[in-house]
Amino acid sequence: MKVRQRHPLIVGTFILTATGFISRLIGFFYRIYLSRLFGEEEMGIYQLLSPVLSLSFSLTAAGYQTAISKLVAEQTATQRRPSFRPVLLGLSLSLPLSLLCNAVLYFFAEPISIRLLHEARTASMLRILSFSVPLSAIHACFNGYFYGIKKAGIPAGSQLLEQIVRVGSVYIISIHSLSQGRTPSIGIAILGLTIGEFFSMLMAVLALSPRKQMFSLLQPGTETARMLYGKLLAMALPLTANRIILNLLQSVESISIPSRLRLYGYDKVTALSVYGVLTGMAMPFIFFPNALTGSLAVLLLPMISESYALGDMKSVKRAALRTVKYCGLLGFICMGIFVLLGRWMGTSLFHSPLAGYFITTLGFLCPFLYLDTTLSSILQGLGMAGHIFTMNVICMLLRLCFVLLAIPHFGITGYLWGLLVSQLTLGVLYLVYLFRFLKKHQD
Repeated sequence: MKVRQRHPLIVGTFILTATGFISRLIGFFYRIYLSRLFGEEEMGIYQLLSPVLSLSFSLTAAGYQTAISKLVAEQTATQRRPSFRPVLLGLSLSLPLSLLCNAVLYFFAEPISIRLLHEARTASMLRILSFSVPLSAIHACFNGYFYGIKKAGIPAGSQLLEQIVRVGSVYIISIHSLSQGRTPSIGIAILGLTIGEFFSMLMAVLALSPRKQMFSLLQPGTETARMLYGKLLAMALPLTANRIILNLLQSVESISIPSRLRLYGYDKVTALSVYGVLTGMAMPFIFFPNALTGSLAVLLLPMISESYALGDMKSVKRAALRTVKYCGLLGFICMGIFVLLGRWMGTSLFHSPLAGYFITTLGFLCPFLYLDTTLSSILQGLGMAGHIFTMNVICMLLRLCFVLLAIPHFGITGYLWGLLVSQLTLGVLYLVYLFRFLKKHQD
């Protein structure tokens, strides 16, 4: 207990990393199972839904989760007790938006699939996916509260439960279909995602102590609901706008890759297959060690916010420098592993030499990729959401230029160059802004 109180960042990171590692390990074998069950083309179709899911989450939940986490952490630091009111205020905004998004995706699935995704086979999957949006919104608001009070175990546990339920339900449904002599559709992967989200949301809600939260609501606060709404929106709206614009650009990127590959000379099936191998097999492999940096990033935000609110710049500087040091070291180690063993990994695990080529090439991203995740969280904790937004848009536009201009001439290799250049640029910009801030506020 003493260790947990003295080193909440270390303990919280360990909890999130342990569960994140287990979740990613399950997800890793799950991806192998899906790729062998459905093949490269259907994996490509499945990955076309990722931008829709990301955009929906950005619009309805992501900004509110971060804002709730930051607000709860600040109130805990200044008032010496956590408040549940930011969660209720966040839900009053997030839930109606998510229900509206649910309706749009369900009733306009066919136009979206044909005109935006350019793949009619995604329509039925969009309808199933739509029901996960309100569940994600509720889950995100409750997670924001738990991160704010530094109880990382509950979000970590719900994440693990979601992955177990998702994989388990897909496995059971697919085995049942095969035993009946039917070929399972990739749509069952979307169904599994929605079922997993429901159970993880349920766990987060049930983890609250009703007595404590009622006591928190009855306590007279120093701020009115109107003031809290103002603070919440001041934090959530820039973050939401940031995420929406970035996800719109990412959606354009994801949808454009198969079409630009066709300009390079591929037919539709080959283009979708290459896209599926890259985003459904190689990318998750590269992001596997991000379980550590992602966990650290989630916990750094409320901790940096609390230290900054108290004027403790020494703690802010110490956390920032340690983050740069250890995330950079992790990135270089992973780069060496992926560059040396990438081709063997792709061939042995996915039975795809193309996946091996992607893993080897993407390995060079690791030092920048893992560092950027945590630096973004630190800068958000220091109130620099606007700067983060600008830097991300610049780098996203840079990457999009490679998609539109390089892929038709160099194939998928042109996109890999764009990933490397944009991630390197983003890392340099983050470091420049962070060290300028620390220099300006040094004692």
